Amino acid sequence: MIALVTGGTGFVGSHIVRALNEAGHSARVLHRTTSKLDALEGLAYESALGDILDAESLRSACAGCDWVFHVAAVADYWRADHSRMMEANVEGTRHVLAAAREAGVKRLVFTSSGAAVGHRDDDQPADENVPFNLPPEQFPYGYSKWLAEEVCHEAVRMGQDVVIVNPAVILGPGDLNLISGSIVLEIRRRQWTTPITSGGVTVIDVRDVAKAHLAAAERGRAGERYLLGNENVSHRELMTTTADVVGVPRPFFVVPNWLVPIVATLVSIARKLHIPTPIDSNQVRLGAQNIFFDCHKAWDELGQPQIPLRQSLQDTYEWYKANGYL
Repeated sequence: MIALVTGGTGFVGSHIVRALNEAGHSARVLHRTTSKLDALEGLAYESALGDILDAESLRSACAGCDWVFHVAAVADYWRADHSRMMEANVEGTRHVLAAAREAGVKRLVFTSSGAAVGHRDDDQPADENVPFNLPPEQFPYGYSKWLAEEVCHEAVRMGQDVVIVNPAVILGPGDLNLISGSIVLEIRRRQWTTPITSGGVTVIDVRDVAKAHLAAAERGRAGERYLLGNENVSHRELMTTTADVVGVPRPFFVVPNWLVPIVATLVSIARKLHIPTPIDSNQVRLGAQNIFFDCHKAWDELGQPQIPLRQSLQDTYEWYKANGYL
């Protein structure tokens, strides 16, 4: 198969290119002339110059492809302009779908996010049937990915073959843009200043995410959503395991829930004063919740993740050391 990967120069996209190589498929990567290609070093791929907001370049990039993996997005929402994020994540998806449809692509796999899945009132893990239900202004990134999913569903209703995957928190080697891997660096450097809240998240290694993308292309069901996750862990467990892996003490204090609104306000004030903080006030509030997912649907249909949290963190740490970050 010939597969186009948008966002192929990034963390998840480059691992999809690697997985395509390993499976014997041909990879084509959409990227700008200014894109850094470091993540693709040593991999086999064809370059397709363009942008997800440029319809003509997308048509050329999709020509002759069997699959499209639409991974490109603005994911570092705490650092990004929200209007730019909405344009890239929603309108960019619309452009990619249209180009794939015109080119006769057999299947498009859209990389959404666990952030586009809502929360259950009973605090149980959410599955694919829970729609995004947070106030958009509280989590604009999740809202943008939910809107992009709606664009995908519209395409499915028009007869296009689209599968949606929703990765949870992604860890693993190769996170050049420090989206989630920053916790490893900051804890190793003893620079982690963010208070630890009582909630938790679902985590998965990027290599398992890449394999799930290929499985979605091969045997996923059109129009379906698949939550990609491996383990549900508390923030404290995530941070203490990271500290153990990188060899520093575990000095983490868990903020009680009653204190969370005060901490969120302080973070908001700091950001308004242009004092850098690793996360924003909305993330502080969300951090007090257990944002856990039930991923059995993906496990049953796409395959069980193979890489546990500790190994993922260890491999992340070793990669940062080997590549001069530490």
